[in-house]
Amino acid sequence: MSIEAEVLVCSGTSCFSSGGPEIYNNLLENLEEKGLTGEVKLVQTGCFGFCEKGPIVVIYQEDNPGGIFYCQVEPEDAQRIVEEHLIKDEIIEELLYEEPETGRKVAQYEDMGFYKYQQRIALRNCGLIEPHNIREYIARDGYQALGKALTEMTPEEIIDEVKTSKLRGRGGGGFPTGVKWELTKSAEGSPKFIICNADEGDPGAFMDRSIVEGDPHSVIEGLAIGAYVIGANQGYVYVRAEYPLAVDRLEKAIESARELGVLGEDIFGSGFDFNVEIRVGAGAFVCGEETALIHSVQGDRGDPHGKPPYPANDGLWDQPTVINNVETLANIPQIILNGGDWFSHIGTEESTGTKVFALAGDIHNTGLIEVPMGTTLREVIFNLGGGIPDDKEFKAAQTGGPSGGCLPREKLDISMDYDSLLEVGSMMGSGGLIVMDEDTCMVDVARFYLDFTQDEACGKCTPGRVGTKRLLEMLNRIVSGEAEENILDKLEALCHEIKKTALCGLGQSAPNPILSTLEYFRDEYEAHVFDKYCPAGVCKDLASYKIDEEACEACGVCKEECPVSAITGSKEEGYEIDPEICESCGICEEECPFEVITRG
Repeated sequence: MSIEAEVLVCSGTSCFSSGGPEIYNNLLENLEEKGLTGEVKLVQTGCFGFCEKGPIVVIYQEDNPGGIFYCQVEPEDAQRIVEEHLIKDEIIEELLYEEPETGRKVAQYEDMGFYKYQQRIALRNCGLIEPHNIREYIARDGYQALGKALTEMTPEEIIDEVKTSKLRGRGGGGFPTGVKWELTKSAEGSPKFIICNADEGDPGAFMDRSIVEGDPHSVIEGLAIGAYVIGANQGYVYVRAEYPLAVDRLEKAIESARELGVLGEDIFGSGFDFNVEIRVGAGAFVCGEETALIHSVQGDRGDPHGKPPYPANDGLWDQPTVINNVETLANIPQIILNGGDWFSHIGTEESTGTKVFALAGDIHNTGLIEVPMGTTLREVIFNLGGGIPDDKEFKAAQTGGPSGGCLPREKLDISMDYDSLLEVGSMMGSGGLIVMDEDTCMVDVARFYLDFTQDEACGKCTPGRVGTKRLLEMLNRIVSGEAEENILDKLEALCHEIKKTALCGLGQSAPNPILSTLEYFRDEYEAHVFDKYCPAGVCKDLASYKIDEEACEACGVCKEECPVSAITGSKEEGYEIDPEICESCGICEEECPFEVITRG
C-alpha cells in the first residue's frame, strides 16, 4: 500500500516538553484504530523553529504538497486530525496559524511571514526528517559531500572551496573557517583533532541545540570533512548536559553512521579513518571559550588561557586542533556540494551565507529563523517576527548574548552582519536576538547581563573575577537609587579597563551591554542617578504609582488587590497610594479596570 500522507510532529525540545510525544502517541493510536498505518507515515522531527506556536504538526499530501501547518496542537486534537483531515480531507481551521495583524488564517507555512523570508541552509533538514534516521538524511543528499570530498578532492582543494565561500565561524568570533583549517593542516604535530563546539550558553539562545536535535548527521558530516582536511582521525562534540535530547539524538546518529560505514575505518574506500565521541560539559558558560573548552574535553577544570599559542598549533593534549561551531559545520556539506562561489553570493561581501538567530522577547513570533547575512534588523523584527505585541513601540534589540550590545530604534535599518554590528558597539555572537518594547528599563537590562557574566566568570583573572563584580555592584546601586553622582564616569572607565585587560574573549566582552546602553540610553542612566527615577517603572526602588483622581471611578479594586495595604480611601472619598508603604509591585496598575493608575 502506498503512502498517501506524511504527518510530521515537531519533537524539538520546546514541543517535546509541551506535549509533542503525547500528540505523536495519540496520532499513532488513532491511525492504528482506523487502519491507516500503511497509508500514513508518522514522523517525529526536529524543531520547526516556530516555538511560539508549538506544538506543531505538518501534514503533506499529494493534493497539498506545500504542507498544512497546524500549530498549538493539543493531545486531544489527534483524533480530529485523523478523522477530519486525513479521512474526510477537511482542514481544521481552529488549528491554523493566525496572522497577528490581520487575523487571517494561513494554512501553508510557506505563506507565513515567519517562514517565507527565510533561506534555510544550516536548518535545511530541521522539521523535515527524523533526526537520527540516516536513510532520511541520505535521501536529502546526506553524506554526498563527504563522498565527494574523500574520493574527488584533495584537502587543499577543499580548503580553497571553503575559502572561496568566505564562510566565517558562526560561534561568535567570525574567523574565516578556511583559514583556520589551513593553519591547522600546516601545523606541525600529530595526532591532530577536530572539535565541534555545541556548548551553547547564551541566555535565550538555542540555535546549536536545534541543529543537533533536528539534523545531527549534518554536524557529523561537517566534522568528517574538516577532519579529512586537517589530517585528524578523531573528533569530539562538546555539548552541555542541559541538552539531553540533543545528546540522545547525536548518540543514535553516530551509531547509525558507524553501522553504515560513513564513520570508522576506510570511509568510502578512501583509506581515511575517522571516529567521533561526545563529551558532555557541566554547563559552565566559560567553556564556550575555545581554550576553556579544550581543558574541559581533556577532563580538566574548564579555565581559559591566554593566546598565543592558538589551538591550531597547541590545542587538545598539546596537539594541533580545530574547533568549529555547530552551525559552521552544518554549512560545510552544502558548500562542498554546491560550491564556495554559490555560498559567497548569499549575504554580503564580507559576511556571506545565512545566519541562524534565536528570536525572542517582546515580539509576536518567537523562535528560530535563518536569513541571509545583511538582512536588516527591521526586516527581522517586523517581517519575520510579526512586530511588537499590544501595539507597543520597539525600544531596543540585544544581539550577541551577554557579550553583545543593545541597539536602539535608530539602528533598526542596520545590516545584520559581523562588521556592521561591531561598528555600532554590538556583535553577532552565536545568534541570540532579544527584542524589547517601550516598557523595558535599559539599565536593568545591562544589570541582568552583568549579573549573568559575573556569576559565570571562571575567576582566573582579576578583571573577570573582581572587575565584573564591581560593575555589578555599581549597577545595583544605580537601580536602587543609592548611586553617587560621578558613578557613570567610574562605570565607563572600569568597562574600558576590563576590555583591555581581561584574560579571555568572554571577559573582554563582558562590559559590552553596559557600554552600548550608556551610549544609546544614557538619559535613562542619568534619570536613575540624578532624579532617582526609573522612566520605565521597572526598578522597584525607584518606581512609584499614583491614581488619577479625576479619572478614577472609585471602584475599589486597587485597594482590594494591594498585597501590602498601601491604598487607602473609600468609594465616597476616592483612593490614594501611600508611597511609604507601597512596594512598587505594580499589581494595582495591572488590576485597575479603568487604567487610571500610572507609574510616575
